[in-house]
Amino acid sequence: MPTPASHPPVHVLVGSYTPDTGGEGTGLSALRLDPSTGGLAYDTGVPPLPVSGASFLAAHPTLDVVYSTNETDSGTVSAVARRHDGVLTTLGAPADSGGANPCHLTVHPDGNWLLTANYGSDKVPGSVAVHRLDADGSLLEPTDFVVHEGSGPVTGRQEGSHAHQILVDPAGRFVLATDLGADAVFTYRLDPGTGTLERTAVSPLRAGSGPRHLAFAPDGERVFSADELSSTLTCHRYDAATGTLTALATVPATTARDVVNQPGGIVGSPCGRYVWLTNRGADTVAAFDVTGITPEPIGETSSGGTWPRGLTYAAGHLLVANQHSGTLAALRVLDDGALQPPDQPDQVVSARSVVCALAL
Repeated sequence: MPTPASHPPVHVLVGSYTPDTGGEGTGLSALRLDPSTGGLAYDTGVPPLPVSGASFLAAHPTLDVVYSTNETDSGTVSAVARRHDGVLTTLGAPADSGGANPCHLTVHPDGNWLLTANYGSDKVPGSVAVHRLDADGSLLEPTDFVVHEGSGPVTGRQEGSHAHQILVDPAGRFVLATDLGADAVFTYRLDPGTGTLERTAVSPLRAGSGPRHLAFAPDGERVFSADELSSTLTCHRYDAATGTLTALATVPATTARDVVNQPGGIVGSPCGRYVWLTNRGADTVAAFDVTGITPEPIGETSSGGTWPRGLTYAAGHLLVANQHSGTLAALRVLDDGALQPPDQPDQVVSARSVVCALAL
């Protein structure tokens, strides 16, 4: 996947845990990626924006607006506008997410709705919420809130439901929500007029797997899950008519055998031939060839830090948010799907308590 040397710099926002959420980060910060070298540098003209517990970011499809989770027990989400010069400003007050510890969100492709997954807590079950968006991208009233049910066999992690991701399938027909606590993917249909969710199906996944995030193949016929609790990658057949998943093959997420490992972020290549996921514990990014039913390991590469959580594809590179080391690293994607580890100083930058990145 060669990247032309003339490719302009890519604007990147990174999110971090702030002191009120157990971290040392500043919230949102702006950087630039040089696609020709993989070099990362902070945008000195854009001051950091103190957004509490900015653990996941999503961009509006048509507006220069970004949404952030505020991962706290009280649970809110924030809208952030980007001025023409890149400066970040909050767009109204944070909105109540309805649940505890929102950890993922996405904007519906029509640009009218923000969908949020609330992980929950020991006492509050996982849930999903919908907010209406104004014409300028600001958050309006909540239009629906749904609590998940279910549990799993892993003590300390699956006593109750824990929604971990919410996304829209490639056809735009269904909304899918992974639940790490219930070992399931909940399928909904969103009413485009009212913003309400109708549950249409539940796909039970392997007991104790703890599905964290999904990544669709470009054709929408397969979807891959990063299974946090079983440290595996699973390929599923996706039925676009019903919004349900059927597991086809499962492989280990890492070859490391001497560490407790938890997969984090997962990304599919634009060409559909490869899938990459981060390994928290092994501190690697693993590459897989997914041209067949069973994912075939290509290799593992150092993540450029410790506890790699978020993973983002940007202009021929993978941006890895290493939470515990507080570093953001750029790994070049090679033509065969393998990854080139950082070998230049500017390919890894300090970013305290960083957990996610968003290429704009």
